[in-house]
Amino acid sequence: MRIHLPLTALGTALVLAACGSAPEPKPVAPPSVATVSTARLAEANLAPASASLVSGRLALVPEAGGVHITGVIGGLQRGREAAFHVHEKGDCSAMDAVSAGGHFNPMAQPHGRNSAGPHHAGDMDNLRANAEGVANVDVHLRGVTLGGGAANDIAGRALVVHAGADDYRSQPAGNAGARVACAVIRVVR
Repeated sequence: MRIHLPLTALGTALVLAACGSAPEPKPVAPPSVATVSTARLAEANLAPASASLVSGRLALVPEAGGVHITGVIGGLQRGREAAFHVHEKGDCSAMDAVSAGGHFNPMAQPHGRNSAGPHHAGDMDNLRANAEGVANVDVHLRGVTLGGGAANDIAGRALVVHAGADDYRSQPAGNAGARVACAVIRVVR
């Protein structure tokens, strides 16, 4: 026995059947964020960029909740502040260090101040050079790891020093001026 349905009823039945059988979209999972670093020590040897004389040597050690960065940077403008960030790519090959890409930002946050409010994972507070143009670095970078390959891992990325101070407001990078030094973060143990 054949059932004859009007074309409109058949069309409606097909549409309803198609709607009822469509799979629901799955939510996109946020990037994997690790809380434990696999490396014990990394180093970053800052080399001049943009025809500057800025250089330095930094040690990076995991700590509870982040990474502790210590060392000395010289050749900065005397008595002035300079922006300091982790950048997304471990590539300092360009003369102006633009090859390091933008700020490291795996959680897609706005640029801001590390010590207050939303910010990129690679945002750090400004360094202050002394009267000789030297900055002693003692930074606790929270929410990142060192080694392991998680979305928040800074191993293999770049540390960049800028010519001017970060204003912590301008998007996407704080209006800090030229990149005057760059180093790739290299795990040594």
